[in-house]
Amino acid sequence: MEYNQSEFLCETIVPKNELIVSRTDLKGTITYANETFASISGYTVENLIGKPHNIVRHPDMPKAVFQDLWNSLKSKGRWSGFVKNIRKDFGYYWVYAEVSGVFKDNELIEYKSIRTPISFDDKVYYQTKYDEMRNKEGELVRKVSYEPFNS
Repeated sequence: MEYNQSEFLCETIVPKNELIVSRTDLKGTITYANETFASISGYTVENLIGKPHNIVRHPDMPKAVFQDLWNSLKSKGRWSGFVKNIRKDFGYYWVYAEVSGVFKDNELIEYKSIRTPISFDDKVYYQTKYDEMRNKEGELVRKVSYEPFNS
């Protein structure tokens, strides 16, 4: 998918009382998505099922974060971290994600992910950190800034 850098401007705030929940097969294809995930991402549950979970991967995210995710899942069976996701309408939302394996009869059969909202300070910190990581790896970096709201 081609992205226009003038897009991705509208942030959706994940409500504090909501959990975003999904499950994927071992290759990252979505097998379950709750209504909160659908609503926040701008898709329907039916649109999400069968799609790769990276359908919501924002281009501001460094590739290294997802390499770490897959390496941690394979070595430790779990991963957690801060993620900026893209919505269907090219807006975005930030979450703290916890991903772990689901086992049946001691066999890994799928992954589950629970995502929760993060603070404004964490958004600013991770946007800056991820921009630095992308710059260091020679990936494109867009200028993103968070300005205080004065009413």
